[in-house]
Amino acid sequence: MKNPTKNFKYVDYLWDNDKAEKIKDDQIALFLYRSNILGADLRITNYGGGNTSCKTIETDPLTNEEVEVMWVKGSGGDIGTLDRSGIAGLYTKRLRNLKNVYGGMADEDRMVGLFDHCIYDLDSKAPSIDTPLHGLLPFAHIDHLHPDALIAVAAAKDSEKVTKEIWGDTMGWVPWQRPGFDLGLQLEKCLADNPGIRGIVLGSHGLFTWGDTSYECYINSLEVIEMASEFIENKIKEKCSVFGGQKIESLPKQERLEKAAHIMPLLRGLCSSENRMIGHFADSDVVMEYINSNDLERLAPMGTSCPDHFLRTKIQPLVLKLDKNEDLSNTEAILKKLEPAFKAYRAEYAEYYNTCKKENSPAIRDANPVIIIYPGIGMFSFAKNKQTTRVASEFYVNAINVIRGAEAITEYTSLPRQEAFDIEYWLLEEAKLSRMPKEQPLSRKVAFVTGAGGGIGKAIADKLAAEGAVVVLTDINEDSLIEANATYKRDVSTYAICDVTNTDSIASAYKKACVEFGGVDIVVHSAGLAISKAIEDTTDKDWNILHSILVKGQFDLAKQFSAITRKQNLGGDFISIASKNGLVAGPNNVAYGTAKAAQQHMARLLAAELAKDKVRVNTVNPDGVIVGSKIWEGAWAEGRAKANGITVAELPAFYAKRNLLNEIITPSDIANGVFTFVGILDKSTGNIINVDGGMANAFVR
Repeated sequence: MKNPTKNFKYVDYLWDNDKAEKIKDDQIALFLYRSNILGADLRITNYGGGNTSCKTIETDPLTNEEVEVMWVKGSGGDIGTLDRSGIAGLYTKRLRNLKNVYGGMADEDRMVGLFDHCIYDLDSKAPSIDTPLHGLLPFAHIDHLHPDALIAVAAAKDSEKVTKEIWGDTMGWVPWQRPGFDLGLQLEKCLADNPGIRGIVLGSHGLFTWGDTSYECYINSLEVIEMASEFIENKIKEKCSVFGGQKIESLPKQERLEKAAHIMPLLRGLCSSENRMIGHFADSDVVMEYINSNDLERLAPMGTSCPDHFLRTKIQPLVLKLDKNEDLSNTEAILKKLEPAFKAYRAEYAEYYNTCKKENSPAIRDANPVIIIYPGIGMFSFAKNKQTTRVASEFYVNAINVIRGAEAITEYTSLPRQEAFDIEYWLLEEAKLSRMPKEQPLSRKVAFVTGAGGGIGKAIADKLAAEGAVVVLTDINEDSLIEANATYKRDVSTYAICDVTNTDSIASAYKKACVEFGGVDIVVHSAGLAISKAIEDTTDKDWNILHSILVKGQFDLAKQFSAITRKQNLGGDFISIASKNGLVAGPNNVAYGTAKAAQQHMARLLAAELAKDKVRVNTVNPDGVIVGSKIWEGAWAEGRAKANGITVAELPAFYAKRNLLNEIITPSDIANGVFTFVGILDKSTGNIINVDGGMANAFVR
């Protein structure tokens, strides 16, 4: 088979003949493979966008007859990660027989329920609204994609004429219509009226292409997208500029990141007036070309055209009226400029809802913007978690590409507001939202953990992430951070080198947290070391390093965190990982025990001072965490063993026997203590939890 890689300039040819050869006899596996490689190119379709299908001959388990079955991406799936569990298998004939009971446009929602009566595979994912669009076409393999170039054609003024100009008589065209059974009928009619076409452009929506084999379908899709892309690039060259040319110049990259770190907690707080949000920042060349352009003011309010775009980005962004050189350090002054803009956006969204709503429309959703544009600086997005906000940002980049292409071809056109509303507040869309899993206790929160390269800090980060938080791992050892960060899935974590003895290093780590996630909600100071010596052996260096890491580090972390929480106005949690040794006097422990006592009392002082900002400050006191704890590696374990007249190997059993419950304490136990404060005891501050198996001499009261 000839490799046509060289024939494509605007899409990636990813078909691997060796991989395909291994699954050549399994048409479903080939369909899934095709789907995955199409979804790997964001110019072709974004996360969760589009759907693909294939038709096979199967044996009916009830009649033992051979029947045609259509396998299609199910509701809510993503073709880039699609596997067998994410598809639906339906009897093609039964699906087509639904034409006999279809009652017209008013019957669309009922038809979706009838798809279940067409199910062949009892393990099917719920069929999506696009199912009849595949089922009413006769082809064995079908791709429904949302390529930027094709949506640009679909959203351009005189789209039908442009379609003819690019592909001649080889492509069909149907005007915008909400997805559903009737749109499937329109595709069927378009094919009947234009036999021999290779695909159909859906006005303001996307593309349908097909083939007799999975490979032929794949190549057909790439070729159609390539032709549209080449046509658009030639048009752009003719115009010499896009978006009316550049209006302002971007600040240098590092300055943009500094500005983003300053303003994101403010934006996050304003976007979280109804629900706490997680942020994302983008300043790619594509983004900057658009947001710095002369036409931004005209184009941004028009909104996006493709339903897959505006369902994730809202119909239009908020464009900030801030100068790129604005001094963002004056929080109060910047808020005075930002608050009216957010108030106006919410009011406009409410007007859109009230103007377009119907008697049975779902209640208005969060009226805050998802996409926020700051000319000269970059683009911000805010949503319920990192994946959702990142994907929203990617979709708006797709929308920018669409606008760019449509403006080059003729003129960009967006959907009428009523059409957009009918998609956004469709009862079927509401039903899909209601099926989403319940959010976890720490969902929408950003946790910043020091000493997270291993040991107790890593266990704490693991627990917070498992309960729904996004985590910022910090440590002085980058190799440990890289290894720790690699244990999380995408969109769950990031890391920053942080020396807690250095104020600037702490500030840099917090800035990364703000740029990556929008701000910080939870800080856990777990970084530390332990030195066990008699007073005559304790040096000034020992004393200073312990107090610098444990005490001064806690002070600097809390001080800078307080400034972030005031910007966000969302409250927060600060947790100090101290020690039983801060409460109990013991031998050979003067420097460490004093530092831990200082941490504990500082936490009480902070709790009293920061309560006005709804910041809770609490302490978790471990004791005897030997297994898995970094501080027990080396001299500290030797010192503790010597102080107690035992060997290092005997330490775990020794510490377990000396607590009331006779339990070995692990890092995960300390993590559970942290979660108790941040995930359950939301009205507790200034408190201490001892996680030590019960040490009577350490009882707080």
